[in-house]
Amino acid sequence: MSEPVRWTIAVSAETDHALRAFLDDSGLGCEDLAAFVEDAVRWRVMDRRVQKIKDRNADTDPEALQAVIDEAVRSVRNESVVERQSATSDGPH
Repeated sequence: MSEPVRWTIAVSAETDHALRAFLDDSGLGCEDLAAFVEDAVRWRVMDRRVQKIKDRNADTDPEALQAVIDEAVRSVRNESVVERQSATSDGPH
């Protein structure tokens, strides 16, 4: 993780109580609060991005969308094969 940045945030008393109770029930302490919040923020950002992509593609023909996905998967697999071949050919002979 890069150097931490300090946040000052305000949440409702109910949220504070629920989170602290959850951390306590999970065997975690107040020192784990920052890690929990960071994880929650990352998940929420990812969820919003996924929803935005879903909304953008809502009117796309499912077969056309599947074709785009299949092509992207093939491309990544081909890159992986090339990288593995390059790595093995660069090794000791």
